[in-house]
Amino acid sequence: MTDTTAPEATPDGAEAGQAGIRILAQFVRDFSFENPLAPDALRAGAAQPAIDMGVEMNARGRPDGLFEVDLKLSARAEREGQPVFHVEVVYGGLFHIAGISEEDLEPVLLIECPRFLFPYARRLISDVTAEGGFPPFLIDPIDFAGVYAARKAQAEAGGVVGNA
Repeated sequence: MTDTTAPEATPDGAEAGQAGIRILAQFVRDFSFENPLAPDALRAGAAQPAIDMGVEMNARGRPDGLFEVDLKLSARAEREGQPVFHVEVVYGGLFHIAGISEEDLEPVLLIECPRFLFPYARRLISDVTAEGGFPPFLIDPIDFAGVYAARKAQAEAGGVVGNA
């Protein structure tokens, strides 16, 4: 889940009382695309594949007062029990967060920060599926607040928080 303990130091002398989120860097941490049945999977007129989506969010504090947030998106497409494609991206960001209370920090890290990262990870998946010979796969917008609330409720009910 998260390691949200924020060190006392603030980078570049920012005032602790001023609330805000700054994205200092964005990056691809991991990226994979598999098209195991190419070129046969690309034939015209084939039935639409069934697509299984996965979403994970992780965050951790750093000694320098910044936070790393990872958004992992995966999509697996199958047609008639055969894999069509599998794509997975872990897209990360380095964030400076100021003026947020300790109790509000986890929701900011697991809701707001992934909202900033999502369009870029979505574009990568769209581009690679198009380059793989398929129509661009555009992931619908994700309700990160809903995902966070569901996982929080699951954890409070005594279940182990798992991946979506």
